[in-house]
Amino acid sequence: MHKVGYIGLGLMGAPMARNLMKAGYQLVIHNRSRGIVDQLAAEGATPAFCPREVAEQVDVVFTNLPDSPDVERIALGPEGIIEGAHAGLIFVDNSTIKPETARHIARELARAGVPALDAPVSGGEIGAKAGTLTIMVGGPEEAFEAVMPLFQAMGKSVTRIGDSGAGQVAKCANQTIVAAQMAGMAEALVLAQKSGVDPRKVVQAISKGAAQCWALDTKPDRIFRRELTPGFKAYMQHKDLNIVLETGNIYGVPMPVTATIQQLYRAMLATGNENLDNSAIITVLEALAGVVVGGE
Repeated sequence: MHKVGYIGLGLMGAPMARNLMKAGYQLVIHNRSRGIVDQLAAEGATPAFCPREVAEQVDVVFTNLPDSPDVERIALGPEGIIEGAHAGLIFVDNSTIKPETARHIARELARAGVPALDAPVSGGEIGAKAGTLTIMVGGPEEAFEAVMPLFQAMGKSVTRIGDSGAGQVAKCANQTIVAAQMAGMAEALVLAQKSGVDPRKVVQAISKGAAQCWALDTKPDRIFRRELTPGFKAYMQHKDLNIVLETGNIYGVPMPVTATIQQLYRAMLATGNENLDNSAIITVLEALAGVVVGGE
């Protein structure tokens, strides 16, 4: 298994594709915007002009796309992956989409003889570049085992959760906790600032105790410097929370905390800050409290 396709070369997809190339795999690539395609082609990848053309040439085809309709269209639509189906092809989706969409795509591709893995990732752009992503996978075990060496080129933690859709359910759980961390951290830092206490000292004090978490480990210094460029864009966090809440509704799970945080992200998007980092949810709370964290 040496020839690999990658479709969707955005903030996450491009570095993940590069890590596959660094691991020695021949890459066939496709993306709506051609600039990144040209860059990767200059690094040794082979461009293709539609998903079908990618699928026809490879053993495994990855997608990394914004939302459920995008993945469904690329996988099953005209000139899609299903039209390039052939014996031995495996489909892997690194996007974050609805579990029910992942299951639908898997059923349709199975009819064409293509096993499908839903394999969303966590770790942001930093993890994508470093090859240290957490990858949560749903789908057939045989396909999972076949793709494992490719997963290991992109991530440090790879877990098969269960059958099709299970990876996306795990990502829903992940995004629930990530969003709660971002909102909780934002409230804590705004509280410290508004109370006249140095938020840097507060972080120093609490980051090794029971409050320790990934958000507190990675985000405060950037917030203090007002470096809010995205590792993971706020509008994508909002989209993911919509998926979480819809999934909770399907299975009858009340999610009041997540619903409140989703509204904070919606307020952030309404202010035009949708392309900032998801940690920039703090700007909504700063505006309400009338302070800027790290400011005088």
